[in-house]
Amino acid sequence: MRKSIVLILACLIGTVCFAQSAKQEARKNLVVKEWNRSDGGKGIRVLDHVTKYNADGRKSEEIEYTSSGAMKARCTYEYDANGKVSREVLYNENNKAVRIRKFEYNTDGTKKKQYNYSPNGKLQSVKEFEYVK
Repeated sequence: MRKSIVLILACLIGTVCFAQSAKQEARKNLVVKEWNRSDGGKGIRVLDHVTKYNADGRKSEEIEYTSSGAMKARCTYEYDANGKVSREVLYNENNKAVRIRKFEYNTDGTKKKQYNYSPNGKLQSVKEFEYVK
């Protein structure tokens, strides 16, 4: 019975890992543009959001636009050796950094701490994550 359960779990984990790997493979160097249309879809198309993925298939940048087409905000992402987001930088409409976040993870891959910095590198706050079952 235990061997059957272990075998089933191994198959499920393998399937999930393969699906994630295939999804990540498909996103290598991908750029996704989201457009809005006014007047129930008949109006002029306006760029709303752009998501860029790096050569590893991980999200590297998100840009949000106003209804007039100007940049509203931008966020860049960096990753550690385990593929977890290690750093996020948020920029304002003038493309000036306004917040930097760095992350620390537990051995099981869950977030442990989030460090929030000002653009000049001064630590402003630390958020700790607790997982309770």
